[in-house]
Amino acid sequence: MSLQAYQQAATRAESPRDMEYRLFAQVTRALMEAAQLDKAEFGKRMDALDWNKRMWSTLAAECNRTDNGLPTPLRASIISLSIWVGKHTSLVIRNQEEFEPLIEINRMIMQGLAGGQQAAA
Repeated sequence: MSLQAYQQAATRAESPRDMEYRLFAQVTRALMEAAQLDKAEFGKRMDALDWNKRMWSTLAAECNRTDNGLPTPLRASIISLSIWVGKHTSLVIRNQEEFEPLIEINRMIMQGLAGGQQAAA
């Protein structure tokens, strides 16, 4: 089976929560790898930071939709986290902060996504 066929089959079998977890895992792994790079490797570090920021911006935009089914307090929390991620990312880019808080936020979200799967089982 080709890789593309496998990816399509895997995507169809995943729940939205599973897909969100997988995305967070991929982005978080990229942040962890970027954090280990020398600060001179600006482009690679920026790629990971940008991917994380775009993911959080997309989550905030989805939470801002009136037809979003999440509870309002949860949506507000996600939007607030997205704003914080944007600000912290800017500080990391300017070498005024570290990657670790971004990684930790993503890990906490992943734990919540995984916990919801266990509760549903």
